[in-house]
Amino acid sequence: MKKDIILAGVGGQGILSIAAIIGTAAVNAGLFLKQAEVHGMSQRGGDVQSHLRLSSEEIASDLIPGGKTDLIVSVEPMESLRYLPMLSPDGWLITNTEPFVNIPNYPDINKVISEIEAFPRHIALNAEQIAKDLGSVRSANIVMLGASSPFLDLDYNFLEDAIRNIFQNKGEDIIKVNIDAFLTGLKFAEENK
Repeated sequence: MKKDIILAGVGGQGILSIAAIIGTAAVNAGLFLKQAEVHGMSQRGGDVQSHLRLSSEEIASDLIPGGKTDLIVSVEPMESLRYLPMLSPDGWLITNTEPFVNIPNYPDINKVISEIEAFPRHIALNAEQIAKDLGSVRSANIVMLGASSPFLDLDYNFLEDAIRNIFQNKGEDIIKVNIDAFLTGLKFAEENK
């Protein structure tokens, strides 16, 4: 098993929480893990990315070569397009459709969505609205994690345990909201792939 994943978004959208959950689940599943992340601009609303490499064999490098990414998970639609050149020919793009407009020249969202929809293997969902409907807009990143989970090759139980572990200090209500968000994203992906 080998899975190369790029997580993308904007500072404050929970990219590093997604990375921590996937990483925890992978390690608990007995996989090797390498991770590299860029989040220096995150406090200023800049882009955040994380390379996650999971494998049943040892991994030499933490950076994914161009054109070799199996999965891009983006919590921001424009950021998803930034990493498309990294995607392998049979890779999947999982992206939020709700923009985080933090620059004056943000492109027309309809054009961004059209580019996403032109890509043959994609799942696009409004994670913010789904999370809001569940009662916690802050769990949009976990909705995205759920939507990406069918492509991770990780058992659901490892992912649920990792969610519980990452949010254990926040209380049972927060854990439940995040598990519900995860399951809702998972259901959306299964119905739309």
